[in-house]
Amino acid sequence: MPVPRELSPTTTRSGVDVYRIPIQPADIALLAGHPTRVRTYAGQFVGPTIRARTGRPVRITFTNQLDVPSNVHLHGGHVPQRSDGHPMETIAPGQSRSYDYPNNQQGATLWYHDHAHHLEAENVYFGLHGFYLIEDDAERGLGLPSGRYDVPIMLRDAQFDTNGELIYTEHPPDRTTILANGEVTPHFPVAARKYRFRLLNSANERIFRLTLGGADLTHIASDGGLLPAPVRRSEIVLGSAERADVVIDFSEHPVGSQLVLYDVSGPVLRFDVTREASDTSQVPDTLRPLPALPPATVERDISMKFDLSGANPVGLVNGQPYDPNRVDFRVKRGTTEIWRVKNDDVEFGIPHTFHMHLEQFRVLDRDGAPPTPDDAGRKDTIFVAPGETVRVQVTFTEYLGTYVYHCHYLEHSAKGMMAQMKIVE
Repeated sequence: MPVPRELSPTTTRSGVDVYRIPIQPADIALLAGHPTRVRTYAGQFVGPTIRARTGRPVRITFTNQLDVPSNVHLHGGHVPQRSDGHPMETIAPGQSRSYDYPNNQQGATLWYHDHAHHLEAENVYFGLHGFYLIEDDAERGLGLPSGRYDVPIMLRDAQFDTNGELIYTEHPPDRTTILANGEVTPHFPVAARKYRFRLLNSANERIFRLTLGGADLTHIASDGGLLPAPVRRSEIVLGSAERADVVIDFSEHPVGSQLVLYDVSGPVLRFDVTREASDTSQVPDTLRPLPALPPATVERDISMKFDLSGANPVGLVNGQPYDPNRVDFRVKRGTTEIWRVKNDDVEFGIPHTFHMHLEQFRVLDRDGAPPTPDDAGRKDTIFVAPGETVRVQVTFTEYLGTYVYHCHYLEHSAKGMMAQMKIVE
């Protein structure tokens, strides 16, 4: 399994790390012996990894060398409106756009991906996705596995034709090939020591249920960063766009052992314990306590559903398809709100994931029951089963402007399952 290349800044100006990334087509062998035409950041099917630091700004200029519009959304990023990658603010072929990321948030596993409306599903499916990792001093001081032992893993699915080309359809039941960092069921040599793996589900429409062949995974972080304490898990469930950081201690297995990461559909990735190694890393009993939730002053209801009455499905949020000229919620800056997010697609049993731009939130309950272990910590994306209602609480902090919230099954948002909130004084 390859590890996505980390990109170094082109320059550093006045304390800002500056990057330039082309959005370009490339031919990459995703299947052995078959070059596949894909859309990439900097020629990589899993785009280059950006390692940022809390409190140190980053500016990235993307130049679109494709023949279709694109744009870039920093998923999980707390950023000003003009750098959020609003779906209507696209980069035309041959044009460039700069995004400024202040990184005024705690360490977390984020990712960047295309968000050009009506094209987001297709562009991401063909490869416009990459990791953006924020690190902070407090997290660094915990002694967690780092450096070459801190490995991002992007999981997704795909469908190929007999020539090795990706097949894209708006209805994806045949995406049966699983890729880990762009490789089909790869192996990854590891030393007999602790590793941190940053797991991301970048599939357009999929749930991963991950197990490690009977061994435990130590869950240490979710979408928005570290959990209050590590949790031993036998299974990690990731809906589309969700992340989970886990630690695996391979010193518990003799050299020559093989451990397989499984999904319910079959093997995803094999770890081969190939050598002994010293290890000074640790997983402390306390990671990062969560602050107390402030009282909420506003409650809102959000419904996600398809209108299937016409020739083409139309995605709806609160009964309406996306309209970039309409503001659905006006939110006062500094307030705390509770959102009741419901999946109303009961008749046909259609699942959804819910993603909010700008702010992380906390899950309060699911149908009145306690949150699941996969809901723990700061979240920006949650899975919502047909008929289910999930309550989340969010505080809107300093930024003003218009941001979207939507189903992160990208074929669903491309068909209109998206709405807008405007943060006002």
